[in-house]
Amino acid sequence: MQISPSRSETDDCAERYRQDGVLLLRGVFDAWIEPLRTGIDALMANPSPLERTVRPADGSAPFFQDLCNWQRIPEFEAFVYKSPAAEIAARLMGSRTARFFHDHVLVKQPGGSTVTPWHQDQPYYCVEGQQSVSFWIPLDPVPRDVVMECIKGSHAWGRGFRPMRFDGTRLYADDDFEAMPDIDAMRPTLDIAGWDMQPGDAIAFNFRTVHGAPGNQSPRARRVFSARWVGDDAVFARRAGRTSPPFPDLRLEDGEPLDAPIFPVVYRS
Repeated sequence: MQISPSRSETDDCAERYRQDGVLLLRGVFDAWIEPLRTGIDALMANPSPLERTVRPADGSAPFFQDLCNWQRIPEFEAFVYKSPAAEIAARLMGSRTARFFHDHVLVKQPGGSTVTPWHQDQPYYCVEGQQSVSFWIPLDPVPRDVVMECIKGSHAWGRGFRPMRFDGTRLYADDDFEAMPDIDAMRPTLDIAGWDMQPGDAIAFNFRTVHGAPGNQSPRARRVFSARWVGDDAVFARRAGRTSPPFPDLRLEDGEPLDAPIFPVVYRS
Protein backbone atom coordinates (compact mmCIF):
# COMPACT_ATOMS: atom_id res chain seq x y z
CA MET A 1 0.00 0.00 0.00
CA GLN A 2 1.16 3.51 -0.73
CA ILE A 3 1.10 5.92 2.17
CA SER A 4 1.30 9.70 2.14
CA PRO A 5 1.25 11.93 5.21
CA SER A 6 -1.61 13.88 3.67
CA ARG A 7 -3.91 10.94 2.94
CA SER A 8 -6.67 9.70 5.21
CA GLU A 9 -5.58 6.04 5.07
CA THR A 10 -2.51 6.99 7.11
CA ASP A 11 -4.51 6.39 10.28
CA ASP A 12 -5.38 2.84 9.17
CA CYS A 13 -1.74 2.18 8.35
CA ALA A 14 -0.69 3.52 11.74
CA GLU A 15 -3.11 1.21 13.53
CA ARG A 16 -1.78 -1.81 11.64
CA TYR A 17 1.79 -0.70 12.33
CA ARG A 18 1.19 -0.41 16.05
CA GLN A 19 -0.55 -3.80 16.09
CA ASP A 20 1.94 -5.74 13.95
CA GLY A 21 5.17 -3.84 14.64
CA VAL A 22 5.90 -3.88 10.90
CA LEU A 23 4.32 -2.38 7.78
CA LEU A 24 5.17 -2.39 4.07
CA LEU A 25 5.00 1.02 2.40
CA ARG A 26 4.92 1.01 -1.40
CA GLY A 27 6.57 3.79 -3.39
CA VAL A 28 6.84 6.34 -0.58
CA PHE A 29 10.47 7.24 -1.28
CA ASP A 30 10.56 7.00 -5.10
CA ALA A 31 11.93 10.54 -5.42
CA TRP A 32 14.81 9.80 -3.05
CA ILE A 33 16.31 6.67 -4.61
CA GLU A 34 18.82 8.39 -6.90
CA PRO A 35 20.05 10.82 -4.22
CA LEU A 36 20.46 7.95 -1.74
CA ARG A 37 22.36 5.89 -4.32
CA THR A 38 24.69 8.85 -4.83
CA GLY A 39 25.15 9.12 -1.08
CA ILE A 40 25.94 5.41 -0.69
CA ASP A 41 28.50 5.58 -3.51
CA ALA A 42 30.20 8.48 -1.70
CA LEU A 43 30.09 6.64 1.62
CA MET A 44 31.57 3.41 0.25
CA ALA A 45 34.36 5.41 -1.36
CA ASN A 46 35.10 7.12 1.97
CA PRO A 47 33.74 5.08 4.91
CA SER A 48 33.49 6.46 8.42
CA PRO A 49 35.33 5.14 11.50
CA LEU A 50 32.11 3.23 12.31
CA GLU A 51 32.28 1.16 9.09
CA ARG A 52 31.74 -2.51 9.95
CA THR A 53 32.16 -4.70 6.88
CA VAL A 54 31.57 -8.41 7.46
CA ARG A 55 33.92 -10.57 5.36
CA PRO A 56 32.69 -14.18 5.32
CA ALA A 57 35.17 -16.91 6.18
CA ASP A 58 34.10 -18.78 3.04
CA GLY A 59 35.54 -16.02 0.86
CA SER A 60 32.19 -14.94 -0.56
CA ALA A 61 31.26 -11.31 -1.14
CA PRO A 62 31.46 -8.86 1.80
CA PHE A 63 28.58 -7.25 3.67
CA PHE A 64 29.30 -3.52 3.97
CA GLN A 65 27.80 -1.58 6.87
CA ASP A 66 28.32 1.98 8.08
CA LEU A 67 26.43 4.15 10.55
CA CYS A 68 25.78 7.75 11.58
CA ASN A 69 26.84 9.52 8.39
CA TRP A 70 23.90 11.87 7.85
CA GLN A 71 25.85 14.93 8.95
CA ARG A 72 28.67 14.37 6.44
CA ILE A 73 26.83 12.93 3.41
CA PRO A 74 24.69 15.74 1.93
CA GLU A 75 22.20 13.37 0.31
CA PHE A 76 21.55 11.66 3.65
CA GLU A 77 21.09 14.97 5.43
CA ALA A 78 18.65 16.11 2.74
CA PHE A 79 16.66 12.90 3.20
CA VAL A 80 16.44 13.46 6.97
CA TYR A 81 15.19 17.03 6.69
CA LYS A 82 13.35 17.17 3.35
CA SER A 83 11.83 13.74 2.69
CA PRO A 84 8.40 12.77 4.07
CA ALA A 85 10.07 10.27 6.42
CA ALA A 86 9.78 12.34 9.60
CA GLU A 87 6.06 13.03 9.24
CA ILE A 88 5.29 9.44 8.24
CA ALA A 89 7.31 8.25 11.25
CA ALA A 90 5.39 10.50 13.66
CA ARG A 91 2.04 9.30 12.36
CA LEU A 92 3.01 5.64 12.51
CA MET A 93 4.35 6.03 16.05
CA GLY A 94 1.34 8.03 17.25
CA SER A 95 3.75 10.76 18.34
CA ARG A 96 3.54 14.56 18.15
CA THR A 97 7.20 14.64 17.17
CA ALA A 98 9.68 12.62 15.14
CA ARG A 99 13.26 12.82 16.37
CA PHE A 100 15.98 11.42 14.09
CA PHE A 101 18.05 8.75 15.84
CA HIS A 102 20.54 7.52 13.25
CA ASP A 103 21.16 6.27 9.73
CA HIS A 104 22.52 2.86 8.76
CA VAL A 105 23.73 1.73 5.34
CA LEU A 106 23.72 -2.02 4.59
CA VAL A 107 25.09 -3.37 1.30
CA LYS A 108 25.08 -7.11 0.68
CA GLN A 109 27.05 -7.77 -2.49
CA PRO A 110 25.95 -10.46 -4.98
CA GLY A 111 26.87 -13.96 -3.85
CA GLY A 112 27.49 -12.95 -0.24
CA SER A 113 26.75 -15.65 2.31
CA THR A 114 26.40 -13.40 5.39
CA VAL A 115 23.13 -14.06 7.20
CA THR A 116 21.83 -11.31 9.45
CA PRO A 117 20.75 -13.33 12.52
CA TRP A 118 17.35 -12.86 14.13
CA HIS A 119 17.55 -9.95 16.55
CA GLN A 120 15.87 -6.86 17.96
CA ASP A 121 17.47 -3.45 17.52
CA GLN A 122 16.27 -2.04 20.86
CA PRO A 123 18.89 -3.75 23.09
CA TYR A 124 21.72 -2.39 20.92
CA TYR A 125 20.53 1.19 21.38
CA CYS A 126 21.01 3.84 24.05
CA VAL A 127 17.29 4.63 23.97
CA GLU A 128 14.09 3.30 25.50
CA GLY A 129 10.51 4.12 24.61
CA GLN A 130 7.47 2.57 22.97
CA GLN A 131 7.44 5.00 20.03
CA SER A 132 10.02 4.02 17.43
CA VAL A 133 10.27 3.25 13.74
CA SER A 134 12.99 2.22 11.31
CA PHE A 135 12.57 2.60 7.57
CA TRP A 136 14.39 -0.15 5.62
CA ILE A 137 14.65 1.33 2.12
CA PRO A 138 16.11 -0.83 -0.67
CA LEU A 139 17.79 1.00 -3.53
CA ASP A 140 17.70 -2.08 -5.77
CA PRO A 141 14.92 -4.57 -6.59
CA VAL A 142 14.90 -7.15 -3.80
CA PRO A 143 13.24 -10.56 -4.30
CA ARG A 144 11.38 -12.23 -1.44
CA ASP A 145 14.17 -14.74 -0.83
CA VAL A 146 16.73 -11.97 -0.19
CA VAL A 147 14.60 -9.46 1.71
CA MET A 148 14.67 -8.70 5.42
CA GLU A 149 11.98 -10.60 7.34
CA CYS A 150 10.08 -9.38 10.41
CA ILE A 151 7.98 -11.35 12.90
CA LYS A 152 4.61 -9.68 13.21
CA GLY A 153 3.64 -8.90 16.79
CA SER A 154 7.08 -9.66 18.24
CA HIS A 155 7.45 -6.03 19.38
CA ALA A 156 4.71 -6.80 21.91
CA TRP A 157 6.22 -10.00 23.30
CA GLY A 158 7.50 -8.02 26.30
CA ARG A 159 10.92 -9.61 26.00
CA GLY A 160 14.38 -8.20 25.38
CA PHE A 161 16.86 -10.44 23.55
CA ARG A 162 20.61 -10.39 24.02
CA PRO A 163 22.47 -8.30 21.39
CA MET A 164 25.15 -10.33 19.62
CA ARG A 165 27.94 -9.49 17.16
CA PHE A 166 28.25 -11.17 13.78
CA ASP A 167 31.12 -13.27 15.15
CA GLY A 168 28.75 -14.80 17.71
CA THR A 169 30.08 -12.94 20.77
CA ARG A 170 28.03 -10.78 23.11
CA LEU A 171 27.91 -7.04 22.51
CA TYR A 172 27.79 -6.55 26.31
CA ALA A 173 29.97 -8.75 28.49
CA ASP A 174 27.36 -8.76 31.25
CA ASP A 175 23.67 -8.06 30.66
CA ASP A 176 20.26 -9.26 31.80
CA PHE A 177 18.81 -9.92 28.34
CA GLU A 178 17.64 -13.42 27.47
CA ALA A 179 19.02 -15.48 24.58
CA MET A 180 17.16 -15.33 21.28
CA PRO A 181 15.10 -18.50 20.82
CA ASP A 182 15.54 -20.70 17.73
CA ILE A 183 13.32 -18.66 15.44
CA ASP A 184 13.95 -20.83 12.38
CA ALA A 185 12.72 -23.88 14.28
CA MET A 186 9.62 -21.88 15.28
CA ARG A 187 8.83 -20.61 11.75
CA PRO A 188 5.66 -22.72 11.32
CA THR A 189 4.15 -21.13 14.43
CA LEU A 190 5.07 -17.51 13.64
CA ASP A 191 3.64 -14.85 11.33
CA ILE A 192 6.77 -13.87 9.41
CA ALA A 193 6.45 -10.96 7.00
CA GLY A 194 8.57 -10.51 3.87
CA TRP A 195 7.93 -9.12 0.41
CA ASP A 196 9.26 -8.65 -3.09
CA MET A 197 10.34 -5.01 -3.05
CA GLN A 198 11.22 -2.28 -5.51
CA PRO A 199 13.33 0.86 -5.04
CA GLY A 200 11.15 3.46 -3.34
CA ASP A 201 9.36 0.91 -1.18
CA ALA A 202 10.12 0.72 2.55
CA ILE A 203 9.59 -1.62 5.45
CA ALA A 204 8.66 0.29 8.61
CA PHE A 205 9.34 -1.65 11.80
CA ASN A 206 9.51 -1.06 15.54
CA PHE A 207 12.88 -1.23 17.32
CA ARG A 208 11.53 -4.19 19.33
CA THR A 209 10.38 -6.18 16.30
CA VAL A 210 12.41 -9.35 15.81
CA HIS A 211 13.92 -9.42 12.32
CA GLY A 212 16.70 -10.97 10.25
CA ALA A 213 17.86 -11.38 6.67
CA PRO A 214 19.43 -14.11 4.51
CA GLY A 215 22.63 -13.88 2.52
CA ASN A 216 22.44 -12.37 -0.94
CA GLN A 217 22.51 -15.17 -3.50
CA SER A 218 20.93 -12.93 -6.13
CA PRO A 219 22.94 -11.56 -9.11
CA ARG A 220 22.71 -7.93 -7.95
CA ALA A 221 23.74 -5.93 -4.92
CA ARG A 222 21.21 -5.35 -2.16
CA ARG A 223 21.81 -1.72 -1.18
CA VAL A 224 19.71 -0.48 1.73
CA PHE A 225 19.45 2.87 3.46
CA SER A 226 17.87 2.65 6.90
CA ALA A 227 16.59 5.74 8.75
CA ARG A 228 15.63 5.40 12.42
CA TRP A 229 13.29 7.62 14.40
CA VAL A 230 11.96 7.95 17.93
CA GLY A 231 8.93 9.72 19.35
CA ASP A 232 7.78 11.77 22.33
CA ASP A 233 8.54 9.09 24.93
CA ALA A 234 12.20 8.46 24.01
CA VAL A 235 14.60 8.49 26.96
CA PHE A 236 18.30 7.76 27.28
CA ALA A 237 19.11 4.21 28.37
CA ARG A 238 22.45 3.35 29.92
CA ARG A 239 23.48 -0.15 28.82
CA ALA A 240 25.94 -2.67 30.21
CA GLY A 241 28.53 -1.76 27.58
CA ARG A 242 29.20 0.16 24.37
CA THR A 243 26.02 0.51 22.36
CA SER A 244 25.71 0.13 18.60
CA PRO A 245 26.01 2.75 17.34
CA PRO A 246 28.09 4.29 20.09
CA PHE A 247 27.61 7.91 21.06
CA PRO A 248 30.69 8.49 23.26
CA ASP A 249 30.20 12.25 23.58
CA LEU A 250 26.59 12.00 24.74
CA ARG A 251 26.17 13.31 28.29
CA LEU A 252 22.77 12.18 29.52
CA GLU A 253 21.66 10.37 32.65
CA ASP A 254 19.70 7.15 32.51
CA GLY A 255 16.01 7.95 32.00
CA GLU A 256 16.52 11.54 30.83
CA PRO A 257 14.75 12.64 27.62
CA LEU A 258 16.79 11.82 24.53
CA ASP A 259 17.35 15.49 23.85
CA ALA A 260 20.64 16.36 22.17
CA PRO A 261 21.72 18.15 18.95
CA ILE A 262 22.78 14.87 17.35
CA PHE A 263 19.13 13.72 17.63
CA PRO A 264 17.22 16.58 15.98
CA VAL A 265 13.44 16.90 16.12
CA VAL A 266 12.61 17.06 12.40
CA TYR A 267 8.82 16.99 12.61
CA ARG A 268 6.43 18.49 15.13
CA SER A 269 2.64 18.42 14.70
